[in-house]
Amino acid sequence: MQSRRLGKTGHMSSIIAIGGAALGTVTQAEADKGMNLAMEHHINHIDVAPSYGEAELRIGPWTARYRNEFFLGCKTQARDKKTAWESIKRSLDRLKTGYFDLYQFHGVDDLETLYAILSPGGALEAVLEARTQGLIRNIGITGHRPFVYLEVLNRFDFDTVLFPLSRVHAGHINDQNNFLPLLEYASRKDIGILAIKAVSKRAWPDSNRAYHTWYEPFDDQTNIDRSLWYTLSMDVDTLPMPSDLSLWPLVISAAERFNSLSPDDQATALADVKQYQPISVPGRN
Repeated sequence: MQSRRLGKTGHMSSIIAIGGAALGTVTQAEADKGMNLAMEHHINHIDVAPSYGEAELRIGPWTARYRNEFFLGCKTQARDKKTAWESIKRSLDRLKTGYFDLYQFHGVDDLETLYAILSPGGALEAVLEARTQGLIRNIGITGHRPFVYLEVLNRFDFDTVLFPLSRVHAGHINDQNNFLPLLEYASRKDIGILAIKAVSKRAWPDSNRAYHTWYEPFDDQTNIDRSLWYTLSMDVDTLPMPSDLSLWPLVISAAERFNSLSPDDQATALADVKQYQPISVPGRN
C-alpha cells in the first residue's frame, strides 16, 4: 500500500483510509472483520464522525489496542463552543483515546456556517483550546463545496481539507463542484487533501439500494480501478473507503495496484462516465 504525506501534518497516510461510515450500522464482529482487513493491508488512517451511527464504538476497541498504528481523524457538526466541547469529549470517550491526530469541522457547505464556527463563542474556540491541551493535534474542515474552502483557507490556517473528487464530478465541472482551484491552493499552502466519493457513479435512481452508501457506487473492479486511479492521479493524499464493507476488497485491490493515469488515460476515464450526472450537495441543490 502506497502512502503520501498528509500536507503539513507530516503524517504518511496510506492512500486509502478506513471509512468509519461503513462501520456505523454493522455488528462489532462485522466491524472487526473490516478493521482486520484494513490492518492486513497496512491502511493506517481512520476517518470517523459521531454522525456515522455506532462507528466510534465499533472502532474504539481497535484504537484502544493499536492507537500508535493509526492516524485518527474525527469530526464535529457543532457550530458553537459549548456543543463543540461536548462533541470532543464524547468522541474521545467512545473512541477510547486521549487525543485526535486530526479534528475536522464537518459539513461546512456555506459561508454562514463558516462564520458561525469562526465567530466569538463559535466552535473554533473549543477546538483551539483542545489543541492547547493536547487533545487535538491538527485541525481540518470537510464538506461538499470546494469554492467555500477557498474562502475558509483564507480565514484560518487549516491543516487539511476534505471534499468530493470523482471522475463523474470531473466530467461535469460546474461552479459547485470545481475542485481544481482548491487543489492548486492546497498544494501551494501544504494543506493535506482528503477526497470522498471517489467511486461514486450517481445519485440512487430509486429507493432500491443495493449498498449502504448515500450514492450509487461503481461496483465492478474495472470501474473502481478507473475511478480510484483518477482521483489519486489528482494528487490527493488519501481517500476514505466507501460506506459499505462489501466494497472494501475491490477498493483495496485497486489501491494496491495504483499507477498514476497519464493525461490520455484520464481523458478516457472521464469520457466513460459522461452519461452520469454529478451528485448534488445534500439538501442544497
